This record gives sequence, C-alpha cells and structure tokens, in this order.
Amino acid sequence: MNLELLESFGQNFPEDFDGTLDCVSIAITCAFNRQGTLLAVGCNDGRIVVWDFLTRGIAKFINAHVHPVCSLSWNRSGKKLLSAATDNTVAIWDVLSGDNDKVFRFPSPVLKVQWHPRNSTQFLVCPLKHAAVLMTVKGDHKVVPLDDDSDLNIIASFDRRGRYIYTGNAKGRILAFNIDNLEIAASFRVTTGGLNTTAIKSLEFARRGECFLVNSADRIIRVYESREVLTCGKDGEPEPMQKLQDLVNKTLWKKCCFSGDGEYIVAGSARQHSLYIWEKAVGNLVKILHGTKGELLLDVVWHPVRPIIASISSGLVSIWAQNQVENWSAFAPDFKELDENVEYDERESEFDLEDEDKEKEESKAPVEEDTEVDVCTVEPIQAFVSSDEDEEDKEALLFLPVSPDVEEPEDGWQASSEAKRTSQGAIPRVPNDDQTTAVPEKKKSQAPETPTTGDKRTRHSHDSDKKRNQSDGPPSGKKKKTKMMDIDLPDAPRDEIHPILNVKKPQEKTHSKKSKPQKSKSSKQEKSRHKDRNKGDDGAGENAGKGRQYY
Repeated sequence: MNLELLESFGQNFPEDFDGTLDCVSIAITCAFNRQGTLLAVGCNDGRIVVWDFLTRGIAKFINAHVHPVCSLSWNRSGKKLLSAATDNTVAIWDVLSGDNDKVFRFPSPVLKVQWHPRNSTQFLVCPLKHAAVLMTVKGDHKVVPLDDDSDLNIIASFDRRGRYIYTGNAKGRILAFNIDNLEIAASFRVTTGGLNTTAIKSLEFARRGECFLVNSADRIIRVYESREVLTCGKDGEPEPMQKLQDLVNKTLWKKCCFSGDGEYIVAGSARQHSLYIWEKAVGNLVKILHGTKGELLLDVVWHPVRPIIASISSGLVSIWAQNQVENWSAFAPDFKELDENVEYDERESEFDLEDEDKEKEESKAPVEEDTEVDVCTVEPIQAFVSSDEDEEDKEALLFLPVSPDVEEPEDGWQASSEAKRTSQGAIPRVPNDDQTTAVPEKKKSQAPETPTTGDKRTRHSHDSDKKRNQSDGPPSGKKKKTKMMDIDLPDAPRDEIHPILNVKKPQEKTHSKKSKPQKSKSSKQEKSRHKDRNKGDDGAGENAGKGRQYY
C-alpha cells in the first residue's frame, strides 16, 4: 500500500463517525502499533483483542489477565505487547504466538506501562502513589528519583527517542531525567498565573517533531518544545507554545494525544463522549466530534499514519475518519460536472479534418527522449521511517496470519490431510493387526442389539470425549507456565485500589440488585426442567425393563 497516494490535499483530521469495533467484552483501553496496521484493545474480562485495522477484523484473542486490562503498549517492532491489569500485574506477550513471556507483580496498582521507543529490553511502569519505575525484561528495576518526597502522585513518560524520562507530580513540577544515569537534566513548574500550581494529569509526546503536551487539572492543555525545556535547564521557565482549552464549557480532559504527523492535537472530554481537535501551529479549534449522549469516554488514540481516531466509550471502540466523497468525474479528467447548462463556443478548427493550430503547438513543444524507469529499487515510505533513519524496520510485524479453525471436520478431511503428509515425506500411521480384527467384531456384536437410552448417552459422551481430545491435543502441550516475578518496592502502598475499580463500584451494586430476581426465576425453571427429565428417564427405564422381560 502506497501511503503517499493516500495523503489528502485538504485537512488531515477526521470529520465523521466511521463505525464501531465490537470486542464481545467491554473495552477499556487501546493502542496502535507503530505502523497503524494492528490495534490492541484491553477488555474488562482480562482479554486482549488484536484487530487487523485494514480489514477491521479480529486477528487474535489473548487471554491475558483475570482482572481488567488498564494499560497497553507495543514495542518498536510490534512483536511484543506490554499489558497492565488492575490486579497489580504487568505482563509481556508474544503477539505472533500469543504466549506469555514474563509476568511481574507489583505491590500497588499500576496506572500506566510504556515500552522504550528504541530499546525493547526496557519499559516504564507508573505505580499508584509511588515514583516511576524503569524496568528491564530480566526483572531488574530502578526507581526514578523524586524532586519532592512528600508528593507521590507521579505520572511519567519516555520522550520521542527514549533519551529522557519526563515526570510530573500533583504540584505542577515537571522533571526530565537522563535515562543512562537518571540524573535531572531539566525541571520547571507549570503555574496558572502567579504562584498557584496545578496537578499534572498526563504527558504525551508527538511522533514527529520535538513537542509534547501537558494535561493539567486546571483544564488547560499546554504544548511545550523539549529542546527549549532542556536548554532552560534546572528550575527553568520555558514558555508554552500553545494553551488549549474549552472556554465555553470549561471541559476537564480525560485523555489527550497528538496526530501522527504532530500537526493536530485531540482531547477527549471527561464528562461526555466529545472529541476536540486543535491545530498545533495556530492553536485554533478546527473540529468537535460528538458521540452518543450520556456515554463516558475512557480512552482516545490517533492513528500513527492516517487521519483516523479511535475512542472507547460504553465498551465499544468508535472509529472517526474523513468523509469519502465519490467524485466520478475524477476518473475522466477531460470532463467537468455542470450544475446547469452552459453555452459552449466552438473553435474554428474544432471539426476540421486537420487541425492546423494543433500541429503548430506540437512543433513548439520539445521532443522528450525515452527515460528509463527504475522498478527494482524500493524506496522507504517516509511515514514509517524516523528522521534519523534511512530504511524501514524489516523485522517489524505488520499483520498476523490467520489459520481457519475447523470445528466439525468432514469424514474425508482427515484422510486428505494424511495423504498430504505422506506426499511431503511424513510416515503414515498404520493400524495394528489387533485393531483391524477388532473392528468388524464390534460391528457384528452391535448390529442385533436395540439402542437403549443408556447406549445413546454413552455414544454422546464418547463423541464429546473425542472432540475434547482433538481440541486439547497438540496446542495444550505447547503452552508453558511462566513464573510470576515479584517486584519489591518498599515504600509502595499495599492496600490501594485501582481508580478504574473505584469508579465502577456503584454501578455494580445496581446491576446485582436487578439481576437477583432473574436468577431465582431461572433457577425455578431449571428445577422444573430437571424434574421433567427425571420423569422421562424413569419412563424410558421402565420401557427398557419391559422390553427385556418380553425377550
């Protein structure tokens, strides 16, 4: 797919609703891979659903956690996926096979996880009411230092290249640490005017350019340039490039992020399903996307390459894209679409057999020589290449292979598969002599007997056992148990509950009250069904007994 042909000459932001992605279970968080071909969605039942974003189909289910997934992050190649759940665990997954590589257990709930942008052996973990932790895949960890020990509400993020770790606290203090030695390279304070400070809610970096945004509790999104922050050094006072806010409604922002090219900023409202899009260079509001009324927004991500936004609300992933206007005249560039009749003035030589004017024009034009077109060399797509790279990542995982699951194979399917194995050089399975002689004897013995209800039950159980053996055969042997590694953080709070679980408590109580009478009804119906079945079984047994007495 040539992405250069997909670039629109107009605006590069979505305008309209473009459908939903239903993950069967309730979606909570989502993340695109680096190329934007795969979308990982974390659900409340602990599953991770990987979508093929080009076909809008589910490519893989990963049974990741038991508790809800609260944060996801892809590594640079797209082969590993990092997930955090509300049960204080962080896991690393192999996307291609769906296997679990490592599991880390933290003493306090984990708010956010993030892979290093360049190094796939390091990742960042933000525990609740604790300093950020720089982890390695082997299990080694370093605690990112704190500027003020009294404030522990820390949010952290890698910069675009992963050279610095930026942290923000509830007192408006932002620190930049060098990743090699974790020493402070720069620091500044976000103020609301005067000496008043505001809490930092999130830090997001653009994929292109040197900008990052700060979402604070005063409902203003500030855009800074990282070069200016680093040049100001410790206790500097960098000025924000832009200050973005909703002046009318004074909206509190749930999640903010940059567009793929870094030219636009989208922010999701914490009160309703509304997305605000600003142009970064000017700072003007260009579009407001409204979802269904009454829905609360959980997460917002922008596609890394195309003008597409994915937002999560009420358990569904909503897709926002551009309007595709069908312009049929574009296929024939000589024709024009007319709204009304136009008088046409014909030229003098239009219907002549030989056009003299045309010959004169052709003679004036220079004669072009035949040029050779290079078809062999493949130029890298600029959207997939960073500014300091020359080639694309050839080992990147763009798509997942899908193998069809055969639930009820036909009779000749197994024979044909064995024939393929023999043609490929595999040794076919030959039955023993005992098995060949035993089969006709069973058939002879079963032929005269009448099928009773007991025999029917045993046949069904044998069939179900065969199906279970077929389904649980080879794949179950491949799966290995991974050891859970405990991360010791002595200062971490032990009895904290994840914010996601705190929000859902009142809703769960109402649901449980409503569902109580329904459960009693269903249990009564099941009891009556069981009585009818027992009566039917007794009747069948009596008839079977009578039949035996008769013979």
